Formats: sequence, C-alpha cells, structure tokens
Amino acid sequence: MEPDLFTAAAEDRQEKDPSSSPLAVRMRPRTLDEVVGQQHLLKPGSPLRRLVGDGDGGPAGASSVILWGPPGIGKTTLAYVVSKATDKRFVELSAITAGVKEVRAVIDGARRAVGGYGKETVLFLDEIHRFSKAQQDSLLPAVENRWVTLIAATTENPYFSVISPLLSRSLLLTLEPLTDDDLRGLLARALTDERGLGGAVTLPEDAEAHLLRVAGGDARRALTALEAAAGAALAKGEPEITLQTVEETVDRAAVKYDKDGDQHYDVASALIKSIRGSDVDAALHYLARMIEAGEDPRFIARRLMISASEDIGLADPNALPIAVAAAQAVAMIGFPEAALTLSHATIALALAPKSNTATTAISAALADVRNGLAGSVPPHLRDGHYTGAAKLGHAQGYVYPHDVPGGIAAQQYAPDTIHGRRYYEPTRHGAEARYADVAERVRARLKGEGG
Repeated sequence: MEPDLFTAAAEDRQEKDPSSSPLAVRMRPRTLDEVVGQQHLLKPGSPLRRLVGDGDGGPAGASSVILWGPPGIGKTTLAYVVSKATDKRFVELSAITAGVKEVRAVIDGARRAVGGYGKETVLFLDEIHRFSKAQQDSLLPAVENRWVTLIAATTENPYFSVISPLLSRSLLLTLEPLTDDDLRGLLARALTDERGLGGAVTLPEDAEAHLLRVAGGDARRALTALEAAAGAALAKGEPEITLQTVEETVDRAAVKYDKDGDQHYDVASALIKSIRGSDVDAALHYLARMIEAGEDPRFIARRLMISASEDIGLADPNALPIAVAAAQAVAMIGFPEAALTLSHATIALALAPKSNTATTAISAALADVRNGLAGSVPPHLRDGHYTGAAKLGHAQGYVYPHDVPGGIAAQQYAPDTIHGRRYYEPTRHGAEARYADVAERVRARLKGEGG
C-alpha cells in the first residue's frame, strides 16, 4: 500500500466521529479558497492552483515546488488541499523516515501509473532538508522528466539545505508568517464551524488576544490551545472561554501589554531608561515583558540601536555595531531565537559606559543652524574644480592636511558665524576619555598652537 498523506480509513473514522481527530486536523482547509494566509501564492494561474487542476496549462505542465517557511504556517495544509482536490495520484514521504529505497519505489510506481493508465503522480516530501545530497540526487530524474510533480516542504533555508540541481528544476515558494488577523479568522471559523466547535463556546477579545500571543504565528498551536481551552470551559459548564481559563490550560500568564496603547510605549521607555541607568536586570525584565507580549522584535532592535548612539556613543564605540548586528540578526531569524540576540545586545548596552555627547553635540549644532547661524562656507573650503573658481577666490589658500606633519592643518573650517563654538564636549567615561584627549590636541593644532 502506498504511503498516502491521509488514508481513507482515517478519513472515514473522522467523518463518523469528528471528535476523534484534533481540532487542527478537523479544521484543515478542503480547498485553496479556505487556506488562511499565503494569498500571494494562491492567485489565479499560480503553481499551486495549477497543481489542483485550476486552469489548463496546455503543454506547460504543473511545476514541482519547494515550500519554505517556519512551522505551523500551512506547508502540510497546502499539500493536504492538493491531495484532496487534484485528480492526480498523491503520495507522501517524510524525509525523517524515508530513504533512497522508498524514493525509488515511488518513482517506479509513478512511471507505471503514467504509462499504464495515464495517471500523473504528485509526491509530497516533508522536511526535505533532512535528506542527504545522495537522497536528493535520487529525485532528479523523476522531477526533470516529470515522472512525478514534487511538492517539497522545508523549514530550513533551501539555498543551504537543498541541492542546486533540484532547486533549478523546481519553483521556490516562500510562505509568509501568519498575521494576527489570519489567525483571528482561523479561530473564528473553528469556533462556529460544525467541523470545529460548532458554536459550543464563545471567545471574548482578551482571551483571544492571549491565544494569539501564545500561538506566535503558528496556526496549529493556535487551534491546539483553543481546543484545550474550550474543553476546560465546557467541563466547567461555562459558555465562554475566559482569559483565566486560557491561562490555566496553556499554563502561561497573560502579560498586560497593549501593542497599540500606553503600555507599549511605557514598557519600551522603561527598557531604554533602564539601559541608560545601567540596571541590566531591570532592562532584561522589560525586554522579557515585550517578548512575552509578542512585540515585534524589529521594534525592540530599533530602540536598542537608538540607545547605542543616544546614551553610550563614544564611551563604548562597539555598542552601535552590536545593536546593528542584533537588528540584522532578528530580522533574519525571528522569535523565539531572536530573544537570545536581543538579550545579548541589551546586556551589552546596559553594562557599557555611558555618554550622551553624541546627542548633545548634534542638538547644539542643529539649534544654531535653526537659529540662522549657518553662515557662508569659507572661500578656501569651497569647490575649486570648475572653470572660473580661482577667479572667484574659491579653494585659494586651502592647506591640504596630508601635506602637513601630523595631518592637521591650522586653518579655519567653520563659517565665521560659529567659528570657535564647541559642540562636542566629551566625557571621561570609558573609551571616550581617549577621544577627549584627541579632541583637545586637535583643537589646539587647528588654532596653530602646539607642535
């Protein structure tokens, strides 16, 4: 017997006793139109539409596809929909348990099916990144000759985990993380649909919001948590899934945090002020509250980058590179692993020596400019690369610093209106003590003082 994705026996049992299957299984979409999210992959004429037989591709047959995305966002669901909707023979393999022998058996069966009775085969291969290079190589002839149409799913970057020849013979489809609105619609359908909870309970907004935070963009996790909470509510004879019931069933307290309200800004402000005050433990507490509440990691990373320049600056020149690296990392990895990177950066910034001179320096310079103290650029600093510049006196008398011992030429750089004003007043904190010494020596040399 072929390893079908969902066997007839299991489906028959589900139809006779829906409660025998988990809510996440019962609520699997039956058509592409019921799929939550991924609308960029479901447009008319898309590869997935053609796999289920929507439209006639004529001589251009359906392409093999590689579905790439994190767990719980619909890779297996899309394969299930194809298995239900297509008139093609559908076979599933998991790279966890299958090897070259099983792959070859499927390919041989596909060749017999297409040659014997004209039936094409769709092969769903889950977790293809677990296949070795040799195992992936065994798929190439079948994909290239279209003995099978491959749907491969992976949570790993396919450019690193899938061999190039297989990538070149397939379309790479990137699944996007599910939004709160996507999951909200899924929960609403599960609450009312007869395949789901059939209106047996309701879900108020505060409990729904906590379920969404717990789910973390994972549809399977959202439905599993909903089923557990609904079961607890019904066991207590309650027609409503309260926030308390959700907290009890998922064993996770709700964090009071409104991403669009005061708490969002208050906690973010407390994080930055704790870093500024060098209280690493308080900073980690506020960071944890933001993470647990489902705050966008990119927002947190942006605040850390600002803090690195606003409150640390040249007292620790490594602070900004650390914050920027953290921002780049969280953009690529997301939660939950991004929590480690944000913790790394928060600790480094909180314990760094502090200086706000980068902030006060630019603030003072901006204030003068806004007050009209711009002034004319000194003639010797003006552009002298065009015809006639010399006649205007532009660039005349300019001393090229690289021609001067020490590389500092005693000449005026600032406009007359602000000549002699000092914007940068360095502290003696951390590495800025070195910059303070340098600034004093340079300013003296610019005035023609010192050797």
